[in-house]
Amino acid sequence: MVRYQCLKGGLLSRHQVQHHESKLEHSHFTSADGVNEDLALNDQMIDILSSEDPGSMLQALEELEIATLNRADSELEACRTQISKDIIALLLRNLTSSGHLSPQVERKMGAVFKKQFLLLEKEIQEEYDRKMVALTAECDLETRKKTENQYQREMAAMEEAEELLKRVSERSAVECSSLLRTLHGLEQEHLRRSLALQQEEDFARAHRQLAIFQRNEVHRIFFAQIKSAIFKGDLKPEAAKMLLQDYAKIQEDVEELMDFFQASKRYHLSKRFGHREYLVQNIVSSETRVQGLLSAAAAQLTLLIQKHERAGYLDEDQMEELLERAQTEVFSIKQKLDNDLKQEKKKLHQKLIVKRRREILQKHKEQRKEQLSIGEAFRAAEDVGQYLGQWRGLVAGHSAALEELQERLDQAALDDLRALSLSLSERATEELRRLQSSLMTQELLKRGVPWLFLQQILEEHGREMAARAAQLEGEERDRDQEGVQSVRQRLRDNALEASMEEQAELRRWGRQIFTRLRSSAFSLSEEELLRVRQEVHSCFAQMDRSLALPKIRARVLLQRLQTAWREAEFLKLDQALAAPELQQQSRARKPRSKSKSKIDVLKKCIEDKIQLFDEPTPEDLVEKVRGELLRERVQQLEAQEGCFAESLVSLQFQKAAGMAKTLWAYTALLSIQDLLLEELSVSETLTKSACTQILESHSPELQELERKLEDAIARQETAQLERALASRQQWAGDGPGLLNEAEDTDSERQVSAVLWRALSKSQKLLEHQQQSLREEQESGVLLEDLLENMETDTFVTLYSQELRLASYLSKLTMVPAGTLRRLLSLALPTASQPELLAVLDSVSQKLPGHTAENDGGGEPADLSRSGKHQGWWQALESKLRGELVSRGLEKMLWARQQKESILKKTCPPLRERTMFSGQGSWPHLSLVSVGELAPMPIVGAEAIDLLNTGEKLFIFRNPKEPEISLHVPPRKKKNFLNAKKATWASGVD
Repeated sequence: MVRYQCLKGGLLSRHQVQHHESKLEHSHFTSADGVNEDLALNDQMIDILSSEDPGSMLQALEELEIATLNRADSELEACRTQISKDIIALLLRNLTSSGHLSPQVERKMGAVFKKQFLLLEKEIQEEYDRKMVALTAECDLETRKKTENQYQREMAAMEEAEELLKRVSERSAVECSSLLRTLHGLEQEHLRRSLALQQEEDFARAHRQLAIFQRNEVHRIFFAQIKSAIFKGDLKPEAAKMLLQDYAKIQEDVEELMDFFQASKRYHLSKRFGHREYLVQNIVSSETRVQGLLSAAAAQLTLLIQKHERAGYLDEDQMEELLERAQTEVFSIKQKLDNDLKQEKKKLHQKLIVKRRREILQKHKEQRKEQLSIGEAFRAAEDVGQYLGQWRGLVAGHSAALEELQERLDQAALDDLRALSLSLSERATEELRRLQSSLMTQELLKRGVPWLFLQQILEEHGREMAARAAQLEGEERDRDQEGVQSVRQRLRDNALEASMEEQAELRRWGRQIFTRLRSSAFSLSEEELLRVRQEVHSCFAQMDRSLALPKIRARVLLQRLQTAWREAEFLKLDQALAAPELQQQSRARKPRSKSKSKIDVLKKCIEDKIQLFDEPTPEDLVEKVRGELLRERVQQLEAQEGCFAESLVSLQFQKAAGMAKTLWAYTALLSIQDLLLEELSVSETLTKSACTQILESHSPELQELERKLEDAIARQETAQLERALASRQQWAGDGPGLLNEAEDTDSERQVSAVLWRALSKSQKLLEHQQQSLREEQESGVLLEDLLENMETDTFVTLYSQELRLASYLSKLTMVPAGTLRRLLSLALPTASQPELLAVLDSVSQKLPGHTAENDGGGEPADLSRSGKHQGWWQALESKLRGELVSRGLEKMLWARQQKESILKKTCPPLRERTMFSGQGSWPHLSLVSVGELAPMPIVGAEAIDLLNTGEKLFIFRNPKEPEISLHVPPRKKKNFLNAKKATWASGVD
């Protein structure tokens, strides 16, 4: 339990720091809390530089870097949220200024947006608190569990060693027990760090999830309010379409802006901590030089006395007396140096913090004043591009100024601390030299040492000291040069331009993927198109990488791989330790080995295990971590693509399922009608002429429905064609107009000038063409949905007509309700019980309104026929069952033949069938913290062959390269009456 409390104490202290950092996730950008947090983080740098333990400086600097990255993520997220709110307000204001929205509606929508955003912030804060409580409880439970397991392993190892230590000397037992305690302490420290890193990753993932949730909720709130405004009539569909187009374009600009912010922040922080790492190494190197000089001066004192003893000028007692006195003086000088250094560092530490806080706080005040002064310009801006440009310049300027200030303050703090350490160490070194040249010289001369011999040794020591000082100074310069190279390499790995280019390529790829996926939808309504657009924005909002999470994840993976590598090495050592015992058991004739040799092997095994904790990490583990990080990122991007594709497929399947259900019900109704007509004809209840007259009297209604539908479809397609032609004519008129500028009077320059203008305007023309293509595709998708709705409405009317006919025929045949229900269940085997009852009620409640009712062509329906023809109903059921079975066998045979024909065809791999435009086939993602580029197979999960599983393989159309057509592609018209007859004749549902 004590071990658990110790480990938990370490974890909770880290958690409290992270909890304090993460509360900024939902604070306003550049708020007072954010400034205080920034000041607190900067104070930790002074703590690190003035630390008394040089070995823990780099570890503390790494923890500070993670905390700073978390802080930067919070700042960027607050900045993104503020920009999103301002953009929505700007779009509404621009819509009002253009006359598409009234000021009253703008104010009302603005108030609704403000209320929704406040509720969102409250919801996120509550979810954040809940997650932190849950993660803390889970971490405590995991800590307790792993600590107890570690304690059990330690007890087992101690018990196993105690059996062996009983048969050895007390000294060997004490040494072995001390080694075991050291090993167990290292294992506990390793376990504590592993648990802390895992907890750190859990918190970082929770923050990332909340950030993504907030981004998606902002999009959801916007689309929900637009949909509500259209429904209430406050916003016209045309104005809403313009607003959504502007919003989509602006979101691309926002994501690019946030990519720039993130890349810039990553670069500046990498530069900052690279420089800080160099400073830490510099101060450690300086401390090493100081300690080397002090050690050399102290060693010369001992060497001076020993040389005189070897020369015969001192006896052994005199030597020991002088050595003891020299060691006492050296200890006193070093103790005084440590005390003075501690006191002076404490004073300087407070002075540096006060100076640092004053300058950083002053810089924050200046930047805050500048942000407030430019805020009015933000609110008065009418062009969103101008607004984003102002944000870009503001944040970039502020970041660069802050980084420059902090780098200067870090360097100044190092210079002050280093100057203090060097001045005190030089004073101590001078005291050691004076001790050698004055005190020890006088003591030696008192004991009759020749002056010439003493002077010769002192001169030699002086030359050695100068050489040692030069050597230490050269080593320090070499280490400084290595530090400079490390900083340069770190900056190359996190170069701003490379990061921006990689992210831009990734987003280009994403736009191609999502455009192709979106165009695969055959028909979408306005509401469904809104959902698709919202899904696209949600997916694109997740393409960035947070600053802290990749580095935290890399540390966790490296820790796990180190643990696995160390455990494998431990297993090898344990097997080597057990090998002599196995050899003893196989060689019974040899005497039992001595306990001393066993304890020596055990001590060597424990020492090797302890040494493994100090060995550097193998390079292959670092490469494995980089590869795993890249693989995880690829999987995340593939998951986004898959999620969007699933949403599209779900929409299409819902439409197909609804139409299929209606067709099945209609086909079942026709089957029932056919049976009833045949039974009426066979039983001579109605004559053949009467049956024919019933069907012929039903045909005009069907033909009238078909004619109305064809007329409506023709009108819609004509209107669509006119809109497409008008759009193409407008584009054709605007396109060349981009090049119509003042021509040069020199005819020789005219062609080159036109070509130059064409090249300069090519990107704009291409974007215009692509936008026209997207609008044409969306218009076609909406038209298909409109036509499908018209066809569905017509089909519902047709279904109602068939219900009336079925009701009339069931009245003539007097089919009992139970028999009719069984017939419907046979014709609709997949229908649920409520659906069957609804159809049955519809058939029963429809009043006979057919003209054949009064034509006198059949016998009157008297009640006596119900008992006379009771055997008819069983015959009807058996006949329908037989027909359905026969039809099903034919379908199975046809499906088997189709499957065999498909299997015989050769099909190229999926990647060969999917082509993308642009440079290269796939985007490239850089390995984390490495400048290399690795191909990323985004679509790249291997194609799964579903042809042998009995399942259906749905293939959605993939449009060809973008083409601008002046005509709407001809749509095959449907003749529902002929289709019904053909379907009924062929026996296909």
